[in-house]
Amino acid sequence: MTTAQAATGRTITSNIPARLDRLPWSRWHWTIVIGLGTVWILDGLEVTVVGNIASRLSEPGSGLPITSGQVTGVAAALYVAGACAGALFWGRLTDRWGRKRLFMITLAVYLAATALTAVSFDTWWFLLFRFLTGFGIGGEYAAINSAIDELIPAQYRGRVDLIINGSFWLGAVAGSLLSIVALNTDIFAADVGWRLTFALGAVLALVILLVRRHVPESPRWLLIHGRDREAEDIVTSIERRIEAENGDTELARPEGELTIHQRRSVSFVEIARTVFSQYRRRSILGFALFIGQAFLYNAITFGFGAILTTFFDVPSGDTGYYFAVIAIGNFCGPLLLGRLFDTVGRRVMISSTYLLSGLLLFGTAWLFDRGSLSATTMTACWCAVLFFASAGASSAYLTVSEVFPMETRAMSIAFFYALGTAAGGISGPLLFADLTDTGKVGDTVLAFSIGATLMCAAGLVAAFLAVNAERRSLEDIARPLTAAASKARGATTGKLKQSSPAKPA
Repeated sequence: MTTAQAATGRTITSNIPARLDRLPWSRWHWTIVIGLGTVWILDGLEVTVVGNIASRLSEPGSGLPITSGQVTGVAAALYVAGACAGALFWGRLTDRWGRKRLFMITLAVYLAATALTAVSFDTWWFLLFRFLTGFGIGGEYAAINSAIDELIPAQYRGRVDLIINGSFWLGAVAGSLLSIVALNTDIFAADVGWRLTFALGAVLALVILLVRRHVPESPRWLLIHGRDREAEDIVTSIERRIEAENGDTELARPEGELTIHQRRSVSFVEIARTVFSQYRRRSILGFALFIGQAFLYNAITFGFGAILTTFFDVPSGDTGYYFAVIAIGNFCGPLLLGRLFDTVGRRVMISSTYLLSGLLLFGTAWLFDRGSLSATTMTACWCAVLFFASAGASSAYLTVSEVFPMETRAMSIAFFYALGTAAGGISGPLLFADLTDTGKVGDTVLAFSIGATLMCAAGLVAAFLAVNAERRSLEDIARPLTAAASKARGATTGKLKQSSPAKPA
């Protein structure tokens, strides 16, 4: 059914969510992961490259009249501001217009903005398109996390979401290594290499855009917005493809139905009331998780280069290698721990990853204060901290994308993402840059301790307020605002249970 044919105002009963959740893992799901998840690699590439090319951009002959401070200060702040604004702007439209339309539009915005950054001829041009690049990336977070959670089966949702969010650090590794090559004047001219790094981001975005054409709209979104026949066609097509892949083996029978009153949109007031009143405890959880991870990461990363060069005499040109090692540790956390979020459970894993990373950072601060660390052992300590912190930070995105009703999902992701990004990109630099730049051991220990304290506090909040969402249908975790009561077909894990209104946790 096309958009023009969509009908709202009807009450219908469907088992589409249950059919999606009972699907076995398949090549089709890998298509979703590749098409939607790889954008985090682009984000990591963007952030790392800009930090690494700051010195080259400020040199005579770069082709751009800009200072290093403008690159790492003004341009970075504009990128953060663009990401926050983009998340909120596109997040609302994602809930109204659909997941697919928005994840195509936001990637196109990113592609155009980063390509135009590559041809910057003046400072104002560079700064403008850094803002617009962030504007596109911010929208990606809301659209992509919504689509992934609504397309991936319940039993795999946690690990897939964590690994995809953690792939940011693969982009960071690539950005570090790419900068080493691109800034080598024996290979590229001073006014060419940095432009090629942005151009590569645009090329990768174009490839991803082509893959995304084959990713369908979320059947869950279609169902609620009066396009149930289109949702039925998409799910049937997916089922046939997976059955053919498995040798025409019949799929398991879906259990659980959902009755909804279809409507085109939900008012902003209703969204706010739902998130901050009906689901108040979950909102507190989201605040705690995002603020905790933002401050821990800033406690380490904002002083990363200065700590290595000031206290351990590491040449400034070699800090990229240390960063690459830390970035690999960041990715390994979600990769190796992700499965436990679906088996051991959300509450235990979220709280433990936050608490462990905070406690390990306290230990790192203590060893650093005693003078017991070298550049190598400090990096090893950071790797251990960020191994757990990265899994915890990724679980923050997972949490806010699955614990609120479907009609508010993208906007909820956008709001908490903007909150965490603003805390990290505004409050973080103001607090931690001054502490780590003084060259005093005590100030750096204080920076570590602040980040560790907030991370531990978030872990304790999660221990009490985290939702046991593992292997459960999204509709079971948070009843859609459009849902009506219907008979349940069972109460086993992962089945829809809509016989009575769900109580927010």
